[in-house]
Amino acid sequence: MRVSRPRRKTSKLATASVPTTQRQSLAAVPRKKSIRLTLWPLVAATFFMVSGGTYGTEDIVHGGGYLKGILILLLTPLLWSLPTAFMIGELSSALPHEGGYYAWVRRAMGNFWGFQEAWLSLVASIFDMAIYPTLFVAYLVRVFPWFNEGHRGVMVGLAVVIVCAVLNIAGVKVVSTTSLWLFFLLSAPFVAIAVLAPFKWGAFAHTVTTPTTSNVDIIGGLLICMWNYMGWDNASTIATEVERPQRTYPRAMLAAVAIVSLSYIIPVAAMWTTGLPASAWETGSWAEIATMVGGPLLRIALVLGGMMSGFGMFNALVMSYSRLPLAMAQDGMLPKAFASLNRRRAPWVAIIVLAIGWAFCLGLGFERLVTIDILLYGASLSLEFAALIWLRVREPDLKRPFRVPGGMFGAVAVGIAPVLLLGFAISRSQHEQVLGMSSFAFGLILIGAGVVAYVLNNALKPTGWAQVAEKPEPAA
Repeated sequence: MRVSRPRRKTSKLATASVPTTQRQSLAAVPRKKSIRLTLWPLVAATFFMVSGGTYGTEDIVHGGGYLKGILILLLTPLLWSLPTAFMIGELSSALPHEGGYYAWVRRAMGNFWGFQEAWLSLVASIFDMAIYPTLFVAYLVRVFPWFNEGHRGVMVGLAVVIVCAVLNIAGVKVVSTTSLWLFFLLSAPFVAIAVLAPFKWGAFAHTVTTPTTSNVDIIGGLLICMWNYMGWDNASTIATEVERPQRTYPRAMLAAVAIVSLSYIIPVAAMWTTGLPASAWETGSWAEIATMVGGPLLRIALVLGGMMSGFGMFNALVMSYSRLPLAMAQDGMLPKAFASLNRRRAPWVAIIVLAIGWAFCLGLGFERLVTIDILLYGASLSLEFAALIWLRVREPDLKRPFRVPGGMFGAVAVGIAPVLLLGFAISRSQHEQVLGMSSFAFGLILIGAGVVAYVLNNALKPTGWAQVAEKPEPAA
């Protein structure tokens, strides 16, 4: 339940322009603690927004072998995830606003760039969100093939969308607690593999396996690894619903980076001891590996974990993406209806509208278009690093409970490695095709469409959509 506050005049940049003294006075108003996230539920939700478990790492081993694959899994978070976590730690502690990264970019660079930041994320969700219910069904039919007949799989995927929407309408506490339990359950089979595999030292060196169809090389493995480490900023959109966000976010980001990295590296390193040829790995191989290491029961547990992974990722990302229309409506950039909150402070209109849109995408058969994902995510991430630097220049006195170390040099340097990796990934991944064109060209069209959408939005409502009078601020 929201605490009512004195009405205040809404500024042109309502999300990001509240004076420091006013923010501090608002922060003094207590909130109902039962609906706010603490450290470990936030870590669990971030885990699913980024990773969802060890699934999806098979092609990294196939492309680079064990040693190079583990080095890729180790170096990518150091060069890609950790700098991003530092950036998010500073901005989320300084500006723990509704909408997260959208609010940061809007405060630093204005309405146009804030709109583009939200556009890039929501468009990318079209390609991402249809994957996770499909992943749930893909693992389900391995245990119950009956669901593979007719339209049963699509109906199960639709049920996943509906259940996740209901959980999100119930509030962030329900979503994050669900994420925490799912994390423990889906991690258990991989813990078992890590424990049992060393007891089969070299036993699989001469194992005859089914020929793989994977043609991923080491560059492809790097792209997949980057894809598996994307999405750290998604947790920032729920900042007003986190307990003591200035302290909790930096700790949650660093903890999540460590947990995600270890969840990838340890099971792969354990299987290296068995001597299983790297060429035997391909997407979905973890199920067969579980059978080899622990028998059919471990295989069933791992398949069930795959279902939990798909469900958990969709559930957590609904929570993240639904806060973007909410924040934009609170700033007058979308219709007021999107700012509607229930008694648990869930943006129920935004959740329902987005869920309907994602449900329509279930039958389109989208695959993981890594290039489009990296291009759209890379563009939005670049805007966030630019916001970090620009706010250091424009607002040097802004209170930052957590700062990227090294002063201005550190703020600039922290974005160099991620941006270089993005450029490398995009330049080396031109093979995917969408609608008869390269996915890179298609991605550029989607980015350009954001400019058109902004112009049309302003043409429809030159003075902005009706703004919400009061906007919740987080407690310090």
